Amino acid sequence: MTSCGPPHPNHPVIGAKNFTEQVVLGELLAQQIEAKTGMKVERRFYLAGSYICNQALISGRIDAYVEYTGTALTAILKQPLNRDPDAVLETVRNLYQQRHHITVMDPLGFENTFAMIVRGDDATRFHLTTLSEAAQYTPQWILGVGYEFEQRPDGLPGLSKAYGLKFKEAPVTMDLGLLYRAIGSHQVDMIAGNSTDGPIAALGLKVLADDKHYFPPYQAVPLVRDAALKRWPAMGAAINELQGKVSADDMRSMNEAVDGEHRDPAVVVREFRQKKGL
Repeated sequence: MTSCGPPHPNHPVIGAKNFTEQVVLGELLAQQIEAKTGMKVERRFYLAGSYICNQALISGRIDAYVEYTGTALTAILKQPLNRDPDAVLETVRNLYQQRHHITVMDPLGFENTFAMIVRGDDATRFHLTTLSEAAQYTPQWILGVGYEFEQRPDGLPGLSKAYGLKFKEAPVTMDLGLLYRAIGSHQVDMIAGNSTDGPIAALGLKVLADDKHYFPPYQAVPLVRDAALKRWPAMGAAINELQGKVSADDMRSMNEAVDGEHRDPAVVVREFRQKKGL
C-alpha cells in the first residue's frame, strides 16, 4: 500500500513556483530550516504555477512553499474577492486547515500584488499615476500579460470591467520573464507584472496605482503541512522567525540581484539572512 503514495524522505522538502521570487523565497525557507535545525532540506523548485504547487503540498510531495493570500483565496480556494487583508488571511487560514490540514504561517512582511506597468517616459508624457488616468489611452495600446492573469478571477476580465479598459488588440500572452523585454522593446505598451519585480526600477518603469482598489491583498505566507510540523517541530519554529522580516524593498532587491545581475539565488539569500541577523 505504501508504494502507492508519495515518498516520505526523512527530511523536509520545500517547493516553489517557476519564477525568480518564488525560487528566492523557497531558498529562504530551506536555508532558514537548515541553519536553525541542522536538518538537510530538499529543494523542489520551478513547479509551474499555484495549482501544481498546491497539489504537491496536499499530496505530500512537498512539505512547504510560500503562497500569496489573494492567490490562495481566489485561485486555489475559489472564494469571492475580499479586499480586507486580515479577513483574507483568516479565511485562507481556516479553509486550508479544514480542507487540507495545512497551516498558514504568519506573513513574511511584504505583499506581491499585481502591478499594471507602463514605460516611465509614457507616464511622464501623459501625466499618469493611476489606472483610472490611463484608461483613456489604453485603446491606443497593446497589453502584455502572463498566462494566469488573463484567466484568473482576480485578473484581467474583472480589472478591465472595473476601470473600463479597452486595448488596441487582444492581449499578448507570454511567460512572465519576457514581459519586461517586451515593454522595453516597445512590443507592448502596458504589462501586468508584480509589484516586487526587480526590473521595474532597473528599467525606469512606472507602476500605476490601483486607485479603485480592485486587487485583493497578496501577503506572502508560508504554507506548511501539519504532518511535517508534527514530524519536525523545529521546522515550524525556524519558519516563524521569518515573520515580518522581508519588506517589499528587500524582495525587489533580491529579485533584481538574481534577474538583473544573474547572481545565484542561494548566495543572494545567504547575504540577506546575514544582513537581517537570521
